[in-house]
Amino acid sequence: MNAIETEKLGKEHRTGFWRKRVCALSQLDLTVAEGEVFGYLGPNGAGKTTTLKLLMGLLRPTSGDARLLGRPLGDVRAKQQIGFLPEQPSFYDYLTGRELLDFFGQLVGLDRSLRRERVERLARQLRIESALELQIRKYSKGMLQRLGLAQALLNDPRLVLLDEPMSGLDPLGRREVRDLLLRLKSEGRTVFFSSHIIPDVEVVCDRVGILVGGRLVAQGPLDEILLARIASIEVTASQVPPEIMGELDHLLVTRPVSRGEQLLLTVRDEGALAELVARLVEAKAAIHAILPHRESLEEYFLRHVEPREV
Repeated sequence: MNAIETEKLGKEHRTGFWRKRVCALSQLDLTVAEGEVFGYLGPNGAGKTTTLKLLMGLLRPTSGDARLLGRPLGDVRAKQQIGFLPEQPSFYDYLTGRELLDFFGQLVGLDRSLRRERVERLARQLRIESALELQIRKYSKGMLQRLGLAQALLNDPRLVLLDEPMSGLDPLGRREVRDLLLRLKSEGRTVFFSSHIIPDVEVVCDRVGILVGGRLVAQGPLDEILLARIASIEVTASQVPPEIMGELDHLLVTRPVSRGEQLLLTVRDEGALAELVARLVEAKAAIHAILPHRESLEEYFLRHVEPREV
């Protein structure tokens, strides 16, 4: 069973004096399998937060439908098994961290002893133990984010929806959240999170989706996406006669790089590689290595986003 399924899910807003229609999300077809970590990428304004609000029932879709944990949107039995962290959580800042988590624990129906045990465990995992007795108004942005993650996990959810969970965290905090996401995956939980911090996505995600202008422009397993396109091919050679270098210029995408007695020659594709190798063999040069350079997730992301941005 899939944890998340959407079918042509869409949302339009009306803005301005003339109530002009603005499409925030269009025809979203998306599936997230149970037990996987799915990264939802996109520039600001792409529709990531709109998607999460639709899934949580905070907005009503104008088209399409979705199911969470096999149940339709709004089903209480599904919501009881979901943990959610919005992009900018807002809490009762006169409460202490412990009081807030205890309050949320009561909302999800935990008895007193279980609330206490989970609050202590999550506070320890997220390194907010020392701040539990402080009023939330005294929390830093990073501490608020950790507190939000703790409340999202209080009900021991099967599905966790996180909107920019790394936001406001220092490098140590980001690493701890990455470790937490991997631990949730190892426990068989499903994690769906939006982010613009691409290195974090590469570390923890099984699959990713890229949203641009309200449309899903790419999705798939991370390893397949990154193997799908060779950005360039590097050839390391030596004993290359200087007189043939001018004949190779049209094949190279960058200037040759000297590494001691060896030259690093970079071509764009397999056609140029075949011609380069033939010329090197003909010139009796020594070929030491041929290494394809695969696109990084960041390069893949920017290739989809940049042509569409103004």
